[in-house]
Amino acid sequence: MTDTIAAISTAMGESGIGIVRLSGKDALNIGNRIFKGNKGNILEQAQNRKLNYGHIINPKSDEIVDEVLIAFMKGPYTYTREDIVEIYCHGGIIPVKRILELTLEYGARLAEKGEFTKRAFLNGRLDLSQAEAVIDMIKAKTDKSFQVSLNQLEGSISAKVKKIRDILLEMIAHIEVSIDFPDEDVENLTYGELEIKAKQVKDEIDKLLSTADRGKILRDGLNTVILGKPNVGKSSLLNAILRENRAIVTDIPGTTRDIIEEYVNMDGIPLKIVDTAGIRTTENLVEKIGVDRAKNMVDKADLIIAVFDASESLTEEDYEIIDIVKDKRAIILLNKLDLPNEYDEDYLKNLVRNKEIITTSIATGVGIDRLEETIKDMFYSGELDIDSDTIVTNMRHKDQLIKAKKNIEDGLDGIMSNMPLDCVEVDIKNCWENLGEISGDTIGEDILDKIFSEFCIGK
Repeated sequence: MTDTIAAISTAMGESGIGIVRLSGKDALNIGNRIFKGNKGNILEQAQNRKLNYGHIINPKSDEIVDEVLIAFMKGPYTYTREDIVEIYCHGGIIPVKRILELTLEYGARLAEKGEFTKRAFLNGRLDLSQAEAVIDMIKAKTDKSFQVSLNQLEGSISAKVKKIRDILLEMIAHIEVSIDFPDEDVENLTYGELEIKAKQVKDEIDKLLSTADRGKILRDGLNTVILGKPNVGKSSLLNAILRENRAIVTDIPGTTRDIIEEYVNMDGIPLKIVDTAGIRTTENLVEKIGVDRAKNMVDKADLIIAVFDASESLTEEDYEIIDIVKDKRAIILLNKLDLPNEYDEDYLKNLVRNKEIITTSIATGVGIDRLEETIKDMFYSGELDIDSDTIVTNMRHKDQLIKAKKNIEDGLDGIMSNMPLDCVEVDIKNCWENLGEISGDTIGEDILDKIFSEFCIGK
């Protein structure tokens, strides 16, 4: 990391302000070459972390590129722990692009995706779980998901993982002393004491894993698929939940022919709602593709809302939908309650294996509140206290915790079977290393590259 990187750190497009950021040993030198203050080039003498007013100029032609504010931040007390220069120019594609091009011309290299945060990690300012929390904060869709990410940036996951790894390290140290110095007068860790500590580690891992499903929902959204035959009110339901006319609603069956996805904040739960084409047999090629996509979305769903027309008897398409959702987590919605009913509720309950059945009239708004409360109750069983809980939101973290749990369970089996300590030590070390991949203490370069490739270039 001897070179200096530069990137646009604000979204492309029209805005009140744009930011170009440089990080590295030549950041100040590059800034000095392209910046001119009212009293000449004063950036080099400017106070650390103070804004300076002036212009970005093209040194070759002395042409003014933009009127700016510029700040120099001396490492190591910066985001990357390197020298940083930030240029605050007018928002818009042209000014930020021209300033970036000048920084590249005078010695910087275009930053890769996530490279500023990667440098923060490699320079020890953040551990890996904190670095990953940065992108989660940027992508957060509700206040709760943002707060969970902020807690992780502050080190909530890191602290829990460190606590567990310290216990494992103590176990490893005592085991190695017992193996290396069997005849010395040292305190040996008995199998009984090892068992207590191993069970403590397993309990702590289980506590973290128990939050992973809720955490995934907070991070990625509750993937909710609306399913039903044509003209039962699926698109009307989407519009009702969103409180806006997002989907086209007509009396013509087959109006929705493609997947429509939208996010909605349901009391802190990011709900990813997917409206699908009506399930039916059709000769129309475009509609048939939409039906096939709808069926494929079912396999990815966390929840299915199966909508039926209460004013009609069950049809062949309805029975197909019932078969699709019978082994899925689903809510049954009987719509068009405002019309004469033609369904047998007891018969339907038996068909859907006693899944929650909600009667609605989407046209009049009846039943929508109950649907929303049911969704919240199904997945949270009440309010989620994110202030006191450490929530695992990252699937990579969950995978490492699952591996670590298997390691400690194998180690615990060995301890309880009085296996040789060197065999037990292998499982304990594997557990320690797998947990270390969460914080980045034990991780390969290929995994790092994959993680940071998910970031935007300016972060």
